Amino acid sequence: MTLDQISAFSAIGGALVFFVWGRWRYDLVALVALLAVVTLGLVPARDAFSGFAHPAVITVASVLVISRALRNAGIIDVVVRALSPLRGQELGQLAAQSATVGVLSAFMNNVGAMALMLPVALRTAYRGGYAPAKILMPLAFASLLGGLVTLIGTPPSDVVSWDD
Repeated sequence: MTLDQISAFSAIGGALVFFVWGRWRYDLVALVALLAVVTLGLVPARDAFSGFAHPAVITVASVLVISRALRNAGIIDVVVRALSPLRGQELGQLAAQSATVGVLSAFMNNVGAMALMLPVALRTAYRGGYAPAKILMPLAFASLLGGLVTLIGTPPSDVVSWDD
């Protein structure tokens, strides 16, 4: 292995250790890792931030902003109230939320559908007293399956078309 390869693997491994450790904010760890590879000369300084202009990154950032806006607007509370008859029934909430995200992702991007349901899933999990991890992965699968129903909500075709 060359010195550049060792340096790159060390930077990635170090970032991974800090991500898993979770003591520092993820954005700071990522920024320090980026600065490290630029300082080591692995990435030219002029290209260090060029990845942020990629449409996939902009899409994910936009989805997160929309998700926060929906939470602040109170839309999430309306959906959580609609699911309140299922309070305390993990399986019932999982089925209802999975059906909702599946239908949404059939007609919109499944990342967007997940962004809409993510705050709902987290809030209902916390109110129901169970771990959010029990519902997030099934919701992700329901979102993917819903996107496959109509082929509208599947982002791989978008990502492939973005590559030059």
